[in-house]
Parts: sequence; structure tokens; C-alpha cells
Amino acid sequence: MPIGIGADHDALADSLARFAARTTPVHRTRLQFARLAQGERPDHWNQLVAMGIPSLHLAEEFGGSGAGVLELAVALEQSGHGLVPGPLLPTVTASAVVQAHGSNAARKEWLPRFAEGATGACGLEPGTVTLEGDGDEITVSGTTVPILGAVGADVLVLAGRCEATIVWFVVSAGLDGISCTVEEGVDLTRDIGRIQLSEARIPADHILGALPDEVASLAVVLQCAEAVGIARWAQETSLAYAKIREQFGRPIGSFQAIKHKCAQLFIRLEVLTSSVWDAALAAGAGDPQQLALAAARAATVCRREAVDMVLDSLTLLGGIGNTWEHDIHLYWRRAASLLALGGSPEEWARRAGSLALTTQRHTALGLEDRPEFRATVSATIAEAAALDPPAAQVLLADRGLVAPHYPAPYGLSADTAGQLIVAEEFDRAGMAQPTTVIGEWALPSILQYGTEDQRERLVAPTLRGEIVWCQLFSEPGAGSDLASLTTFATKVAGGWRIDGRKVWTSSAHEAHWGICLARTDRDVPKHRGISFFLVDMNAPGVEVRPLREANGDSMFNEVALDAVFVPDADLVGAPGEGWKVARTTLANERVAMGTIPVAGNNRFEPVEVVRTLDPVARAAALPALGRISSGTGALDALARRSIFKRLSGFTPGVEASVLKAASARHITDAAAQVFEWFGPEAAIGSLGPDVAGGGQAAKAYLSTPSLLIGGGTLEVQLNVIAEQILGLPREQR
Repeated sequence: MPIGIGADHDALADSLARFAARTTPVHRTRLQFARLAQGERPDHWNQLVAMGIPSLHLAEEFGGSGAGVLELAVALEQSGHGLVPGPLLPTVTASAVVQAHGSNAARKEWLPRFAEGATGACGLEPGTVTLEGDGDEITVSGTTVPILGAVGADVLVLAGRCEATIVWFVVSAGLDGISCTVEEGVDLTRDIGRIQLSEARIPADHILGALPDEVASLAVVLQCAEAVGIARWAQETSLAYAKIREQFGRPIGSFQAIKHKCAQLFIRLEVLTSSVWDAALAAGAGDPQQLALAAARAATVCRREAVDMVLDSLTLLGGIGNTWEHDIHLYWRRAASLLALGGSPEEWARRAGSLALTTQRHTALGLEDRPEFRATVSATIAEAAALDPPAAQVLLADRGLVAPHYPAPYGLSADTAGQLIVAEEFDRAGMAQPTTVIGEWALPSILQYGTEDQRERLVAPTLRGEIVWCQLFSEPGAGSDLASLTTFATKVAGGWRIDGRKVWTSSAHEAHWGICLARTDRDVPKHRGISFFLVDMNAPGVEVRPLREANGDSMFNEVALDAVFVPDADLVGAPGEGWKVARTTLANERVAMGTIPVAGNNRFEPVEVVRTLDPVARAAALPALGRISSGTGALDALARRSIFKRLSGFTPGVEASVLKAASARHITDAAAQVFEWFGPEAAIGSLGPDVAGGGQAAKAYLSTPSLLIGGGTLEVQLNVIAEQILGLPREQR
């Protein structure tokens, strides 16, 4: 899913895609490398200006369209995807900085020129440039670092030092005392150069009232938006190639190694896209601190990742990808150029870590309030808060607030907005919304396919906390390959006899009921011969054997089913329809697990750990903290995008599967980093029930395999994404 969400953003991206295909195809850009390097204005520039793209973000009073940074990010993403040559990115960066930080006089002078088609460039570091004078006129001298678009720019936004302070100013490129040295750029599709200033005189009102971090934050968001488009083109190109390129008589996309690499590229793309979307929203919200945090996170997540993604895509193309004739090296060059020009990745990570210690990301989904509904929910929660926990859950269940999305009488048939209001009111009251845990995956199947008797017996008691569920799906020889299960159900008088073994069964030792898949017909294809049963965990023949995990706990269990009788009344759906019923359960499992906050239960909050370190260790930990918190922020943004789509009336797409796969790896990395921060203290006390400090960090790290395995191993998730989302062929056997 691209940065933009909604019809307007789709239309804007489509318009630019058509423009790029028609006006700036890459084969034509290749013929203009020399002209572009010299800063000559490309032929298509006037058409872009006529479309209003360079002035998209400028206020209407200055001749712009009055759109926001998010719309500009959508345009830049598509510009990167189409490798549109020329000065679009440097121009909109310069004008955006002037609009955000210029004086009234500067905005009135320069922004109309940008709206009329003037090109620009923005330097992000001062080089040797210095400013002197404190009157109506300032004298500027020195040489800048290399600046993208400087050779052909009409307007320059430059940085310089005034004593110990870095300031930005805007100036005409044609002013006396200003010249430019053309440099050979890594990016062959636009110019780069150094500006020399020799006692150039500028009015004092051309000084911009911006702090260094503010200019860098805005600029990096725009750079990252273009980098997303570059990465998206590379991912799409390598995926298309994997579907048609044949080796050993079959498409290379059918090989699991290629399949997993394609799926990982897709996951990485969705994560960095979400991070940049969040940063673009922050840039348009007008809160400098929120922009600083979101921009630092986007820079940490996106800039190096985009370059690496293009390189990984190139290797998927094989030898052809490393030839001058293939376009991918031009995209790689552009991504690498952005990485070089946008500041040190380590410093961006350090900045993200420092901001994580002082700032939280606050976002709004534009939720339309429902005062009467909210008041009713709030009153019910307040009433429940005065009760003991079991009684509170009964009250909340009977009022429909344990699962508000369920239909009456079990829930409120709440849509996405209603569910969010309920969640907000629980949060406002400081009360956890009750969960039925495995019941959240079992009950949807019963509600959709179960009988009225099954619903009456099981749904309400589960919501009240009277029934605990487990899931009897995985087997010692089947694991995630549920179609290969060997547990068999034989028809007997009044019901079924089930024999088999189930494993990795969460909470089976305390469950009252289990949802069980068993084979009822050996003579039909695997998926068709499976049925879905409700098993009383206290029935004769059910034996639960706890499995001790690497962390010392025994949450998982092996369950033996020896001649267990299940009455006909506990078959869900018809015989042989188990796979259809199970898909409802599995879909709910993925959504539930994929939307759990990425800092889960019994795990350290990395920010709190870093706060406990001594000053020297804390300073050293900031880059790692920045990478962790940036990854967390990106995954949170991915989850919010899914919610935003629901609120906007769109059907959610791939977010749940992507979030599940990306979160597991991210939490594992975060737990390992926290473990390292505790040093020698993490080597003791990892198994006790009340461990603290380093022991708790060790236990958290030793608990991560369940994230990588539970709900389907990461490798299975990659296969699902590759085959069901990306359309790669199944491996032939």
C-alpha cells in the first residue's frame, strides 16, 4: 500500500504515474544525463508546474494549491517510483522550508516565485559558510557542502554559521557574489553542486527563523517519501521478474528461498511506508516536537533500508540487474544519493533515541465522536470499576463491552469507530478491557458456523470469564501444516470418537473447552476431510501434559486424545467443513496477534531501561534505543493505517499478516538489545517467578521463541505472504 490512503491520494499518484510514463520514461532520461548534470531545466518542468505539483503544498495566498505535506509526500513517492528527473525534490524542499520558517517578507517575496515555476535547492549543512552583521544587511562568505539541485536552482536556501549558531537564509542564485561549481553526481538524473559565496549581501529579513533540527526534520521527511517510491519500484520489479524468470524448468519464484526474499522485501516496504506516512502526518500537524520525533524515526527506519532494499531487489534480478542497461542501478544511485545527502544514519538514530526519552508520539485518527454512545460506555465502565474483577467482567459482558464488535446479545455490533471509542474509554478509566484470550479466536467460528445451542451454551459464559478456551490444532508431526493432521474422528452412535495428539496448546492446563480439528474422511483431498469439533477438556480420555519452555515456564501443553467422545451437538458446521470453519479462527488469530502492541506483556519497555543507565552508558545506548523505538513507531503506524482504512470505509488489506511477521522479529531484536544493556546482571535469576532487573530481561529474551513460532512460524508466514498476497507460485514437488 502506498503512502497515500484514499481516493484523492490515489488520483494524485495516478496522475503523476501517467505523466511519468508519458513524459519522462527512463529510456528518454538516459539521453539527458549530461544536460541534467549541468542543471538545465528539463523539458517537462513547465508541464509539472502547470499541473501544480511543485506548488502543491504552498498556501493559496502565494499561488499554491493549499494541500499539506502528506499530499506532497504522495507526489514525491510517485516521482521516485517513476524516476522523474530534474529539480522537483530540491525545489519543494526549499519552498517548504521557506513557507514553514520564513519571515512574512520572505514568504511574500519567494513563495509566489516558486508557484510560478522557479526552481530551488536547500542545503542541510553549513560547510564553511559564515554570516556577519546584525543590521539590515548580512554579509555571507564560504563554500557549501554538495547540494542537490544547486546547479540549476533559481532560489537557494542555505545554511551558515553566525558565531556558534547555525542559521538558514534564502537568496537568489543570481545575486552578486554567488557562484556554483558543478559536481559529478551519483544520481545521474539530476544535478549537484557546491555554492561559493564571496561577501554576498542579503537583507536581514531573508534569514529564516528555523532551528537546525527543524529544517533537517522537514527535509528528511520529503527525502524519505521519495525513497519509498524508489524502494516500491524495486520491489515490484524484482517480484515481477521472479514470476517469469525460469531456472531448472520452473519460475524462480517457486523456490522457497526466492519466495521468502520477495516476502521480506514486501514486509520491509510496508513498514517503511508506514513510518514515512506517520512522519508526513506529523509534518502537517504544526507541532515541532511531534515532527522532530516522527521525522527522526522515519529517517532511522527508511533511509538506509531503502538503499538496501534496492540492492536486494537487484540481486533477485541476477546478472541482468547488474548491467548498465537495466534501470535498477539508476534507482539504486538515486537512493544512495539521498542517503549520503540526508545526514548520518547513526546521528538520526541517536536523535530518535534521545527524543524517545522525552517525547511520546500522539496521533489522531479523525474519529467522529458519538457523545451518547461514549457516555453510556463510560458510565458502564465506571460501574464495573467499583466491582471485584470477576463481577466486573460479568457486568461488562452482559452490557456488550467485552467484545463490542459481536452481534447482540453478545456485543453491540460496534463498527470500527465504536470499538475505538470503547477502547478509549477503557484507557481513560485506567482499566484493562477484558479479554477471552483463545476465546477471541474460537468464538467467531462458533458465531458464524455454530448452532443456536452452541452459541447459547458457550458464547456468553466465555465473555463472562466462566469458560477458558484452548486451541487443539497443531500436532507433533504437522505443526503449521494443518492439512496434514492425523488426529482422526470416527463416527459412533450419538457423536464422534477422537483419537490423536495435539501439541503447543496454549493454556490447555486451565482450559474448559478446546476447538479441535480432526480428520473425518481419509478418502478425499486433505483439506476436505477435516471437521471442526468442540472438545470438553474434562471429558474422559483427555490428558494434558505441560511442556516446559526454554524460559522455564509451562504455558504450552501436549494434549492426548484417547477415545474421547464428542457428541454431535459439539460438531461445528457439517462434517468435512472443518477447514472452512478453521479459516475463520485462523484469520481472527492473525488479526489478534498482529495487532498486539509491539511492546507486549512481561517485556521491558526499552525507554525505561535506558533511563536507569548511568549517563555514560545512556549516551552510548541512544542509537540502539533510537532504532528500537523507530521500529516500534513504524509498526504502530502500520496498525493505525489499518484502522484508518476501516474508518475511511476501505477494506483492510495485508496489514495483519505483515504486522504479525514484522512484530515478531522486531520484539525479538528489542528483547536481545535490552538483555545486552543489563550486562552481567542479565546472567542471573532468569527462571524465578519474581525475577527483576537483569533476570527479567533474560527471561523476556528467553520467551521470544513463542513470538517466532506461535500462530504459524515466521517461515510459514512468509510463504503465506508470498503465495496469497504476492501471487508467487507454490513450490513444485
